Amino acid sequence: MNEPPADVPAGNAALSDAISERLPEDEVVYFVLPDRFENGDPTNDRGGIEGDRLTHGFDPAHKGFYHGGDLKGLTAKLDYIQDMGVTAIWFAPIFENKPVQGGAGQESAGYHGYWVTNFTSIDPHFGTNEEFKAFVDAAHGRGMKVYMDIITNHTADVIDYAEGEATGYAYRSLADYPYSTRGGPDGEAINPGFLGDEVQTEENFAKLVDPNFAYTPTIPEAERNAKVPAWLNDPIYYHNRGSSTFSGESSTHGDFAGLDDLYTEHPRVLDGMIEIYQSWITRFGIDGFRIDTAKHVNPEFWQSFVPAMRETAEAEGIANFHIFGEVYSDNRDSGFLARFTRRDGFPAVLDFAFAAAMRDVLGRGAPAGALNEMFDGDVNYEGGEEAARGMPTFLGNHDMGRFSTLIKADNPGISQGELLARVRLGHAMLMTLRGSPVIYYGDEQGFVGDGNDQAAREDMFPSLTDSYNDNQLIGTNATTAQENFDTAHPLYAAIKQLAAMRAAHPALRRGRQIERSYDDQKPGLIAFSRFDPDDGTEYFLAFNTSSEPITEFSTIGYSARTLETLYGSCANSVASPGSVAVNLEPFGSCVAKVVEAAE
Repeated sequence: MNEPPADVPAGNAALSDAISERLPEDEVVYFVLPDRFENGDPTNDRGGIEGDRLTHGFDPAHKGFYHGGDLKGLTAKLDYIQDMGVTAIWFAPIFENKPVQGGAGQESAGYHGYWVTNFTSIDPHFGTNEEFKAFVDAAHGRGMKVYMDIITNHTADVIDYAEGEATGYAYRSLADYPYSTRGGPDGEAINPGFLGDEVQTEENFAKLVDPNFAYTPTIPEAERNAKVPAWLNDPIYYHNRGSSTFSGESSTHGDFAGLDDLYTEHPRVLDGMIEIYQSWITRFGIDGFRIDTAKHVNPEFWQSFVPAMRETAEAEGIANFHIFGEVYSDNRDSGFLARFTRRDGFPAVLDFAFAAAMRDVLGRGAPAGALNEMFDGDVNYEGGEEAARGMPTFLGNHDMGRFSTLIKADNPGISQGELLARVRLGHAMLMTLRGSPVIYYGDEQGFVGDGNDQAAREDMFPSLTDSYNDNQLIGTNATTAQENFDTAHPLYAAIKQLAAMRAAHPALRRGRQIERSYDDQKPGLIAFSRFDPDDGTEYFLAFNTSSEPITEFSTIGYSARTLETLYGSCANSVASPGSVAVNLEPFGSCVAKVVEAAE
C-alpha cells in the first residue's frame, strides 16, 4: 500500500489510496469562489492591510471587491458540500494577490484570485498556509479530492510601459518590434546573437538581456519587490509587448487585460513555474490542477509542465492527478479544444463544447440532436472517447455566467417555473452523460445572475451587494440577502439524488456512451445508452428538450427486456426487441437500468 500524502491525517492510508484510485470521470466537482462562499473568520476580511477599500480591497457592498469568504468558512461548510454528493472541490485561485487594480474610478479587487503577486503563499484575505493545510486534510479525511486553480500565463499588473499611455498600450508585434533592436527594426541594436523565442534553450536565452525591444518596461518603486519568488520581479521574464487582441501572435505574447504576461518560452520561466507548482503538490498533497488561460501559453511550455506535475504527483503517491486546461470557447465544436490535448499535451480540457451544446439545445431552440454532433467530436481528443469521459463538463461558470442566467437571456419573459424545469433538466443531463460534472456554486440554490463575470459571483452567505440581492432566484423565495445553504432546495435535492445514482452505477461514470434516438429537426427527444464497464449491462437515458410532452419510441439494445427506473419516468419494459416507449413531460428525464435481457 502506498504511503499517504503528508497532508492526509495519520492512519488514513487506506482512504488516501481509495481517493487516488478514483478516475477523473468518477468525480462530481464543486467549483467555488472562496471569497463568496462563507466567512469563517471576519478578522482576515482586510487581509491584514491598513487603509481604505482601495488599499485592502474589502467592500462587501461592491460586486468587484472582497466580501469576506475564506478557507475557514469553506472548511466549515464541507458537510453541506459533501452531502450534495460532491467528491472533489475546485476553487478559484487562493494565492496572494495584488489587492486592488484599475485606473481611477475603475478599481476592483483580487477577490477572484487571478492577480497573483506571491505564488508561494495563501492570500491573507483567505487565511494562512496552515489553514489551507487544514482544509486539504479535512477534505481528504472525508474522501474528497482538492483541485487547485493555477495560473502560469501572467501575474498581477505591476509592470508599466513608458510609452504605454501614449499608445493606449497597443500590441507591438514581433515583426514590427523584433528582439534585436530597440523600438523597431531601425532602432539601436540590442540582444546580439539572440535567435528568437523559437529556440528555447538556456544558451540562446542567455543572450536576451535587454527587455526594451517593444516598450520600455517600468516598475513603480513601491512594487519593485512585490512578486514572489524574487525572479518574477525582473522584466526580462515578460513579453512586454502591450495588450493582447486575443488573436494571432498576441494571443500568446500580449498582456491579458493588462496583466503582466510571462515569457513562457523562456527556460527560466518554465523551470520557475514547475518549481512553484511542484511545491504545492509536495507540501499539501492536492489532487489536481485547473489551469487558467491555457490557450494563451505556447505549446512547448505545456509539453514540459504537464509531465513534470504528473511525475511529481506520482512520486508523492498521488495516482490519477487530474490536470485540465481552460481553453475558452463559445461554440460546440470540440475540434478547437482537442488540439490542446493532441498538440499541447493536456490530459483534459474544460468541456466548453458541452456547455455550448447544452445552451443551444435547452436555451436557443437547437434540435436535440445538436448534442450528438458535439459528442461525435469526442474522437478528436487525444485518447478519443475514453479520454473524453474525463473531461470536466459544466453548464455555466464565473466568467460566462450561470446556466440559469444564460437560459433566461435566451428566452425573454420565461416563467420561473419553466426556467427551473430547464435548469433541472440541464443538471440531469450533466450528471448522467459522459464527463466529470462540475457544479458551479450557488446553482444548487437557484441563483440567477444579471450577467457574466462579476455579475455571476454572488455570495452564499448574507450579501450586502444590492445588484445581487434584487435577483429573483428559482426554486425558492429566498434572496441573496440571506444565507443560501438550503439542503431542501429542489436543485440541491435533485443534484444529490443524481450524484447518489451516479455513484451507485459505474455505467454512469465510466461507461461507454452511444446515441440512440434523437430529434434532428427541433427540440424534443434525445436518448443514449451507457454500458457497465465490467459486465456490459445497458442503461437507457432519455431526455425531452422541448416545452411540450412527448410520446415516442426510441431504439434500445435488442437484448433488453425489462427496465428498472432509477430517475424520472421510464417504461418498465421494451415495446418490442430494439424499441422502447418514451413518455416524458416537458423538460423531463428518464434513466433506467436493463435488469432483464435475452440470452
